[in-house]
Amino acid sequence: MKKIWVPLLLLCATPAASQTDPHRTVDPTFLHRFVPNVKPVTVPISSPTAHYKALFGEGDANAKLLRTMSRFGELTVDPNGKSSLVSYPREEHMFVILDGEGTVSYGGKTFPVKKEDFLYLPPTVEFGLNGGAKGVKAAFMGFKIPEAMPLTIPDTLKISNIADVPLVNVGGHPLDTLYRLMMGDTKSTRDKLSTGHVMISLFVMEFAPGATNFPHHHETQEEIYLMLDGKGEMVAGSGMDGIEGKFPAKPGDAYYYRANTTVGFYNDKALSPKPARILAVRSNMPPPK
Repeated sequence: MKKIWVPLLLLCATPAASQTDPHRTVDPTFLHRFVPNVKPVTVPISSPTAHYKALFGEGDANAKLLRTMSRFGELTVDPNGKSSLVSYPREEHMFVILDGEGTVSYGGKTFPVKKEDFLYLPPTVEFGLNGGAKGVKAAFMGFKIPEAMPLTIPDTLKISNIADVPLVNVGGHPLDTLYRLMMGDTKSTRDKLSTGHVMISLFVMEFAPGATNFPHHHETQEEIYLMLDGKGEMVAGSGMDGIEGKFPAKPGDAYYYRANTTVGFYNDKALSPKPARILAVRSNMPPPK
């Protein structure tokens, strides 16, 4: 009997086609933005002299992917300009001043701010950012507080500067990666400010040349990395083992990681003869219903 040979390519055609079905969509496990390429959008805090780049959350095309975070972006206020005043009944916010100086309007009072100041903006309190003679630029981030969670409102503005936060080791991470633990939740005893409800950790990582924080994941937390200084490879969970996804990283690169996604960073010794720095923030996911 004559044998009939069937090309292997034909046998594989059907499964391959099903993997590219245009009717099937999958939410990404992480998002990447490069700040200089993001165009400003109009949101409640923006104004004719205050310009907001929506990296993640409000104003971004993938805003629905975020669960506990409401927004993360870059707010730039022109010299002597002002943002709009805003307040949120069930959201907490933070400013980290990236450049320049100015003032913060907070509960009807005004407080001076300068580069690398960070401050907590609780729910219900009205606030805004004002530019000084050369303007001011800040990372602006917000988090949704569940209705059942009691609110803790500080009596006054909680503010500090990154330079005033000591560099420390964090258990489970290499000794050549140091942390400035800027802000934690209201029960924190290790952070400079203990103020958060849903936000549980705001910090800066400083990587020695060639250092890493090791790829890792957080099963019930969302996280954002914003590259401040240095160059290397950002890990964003992908590949068969979850740690193969490495992407070239430089200042201005920002990554959002949803819960249980592998995250990490490798500082490139050849490209970063000085320590690389990443601003990071993490928040707790709501418990399952």
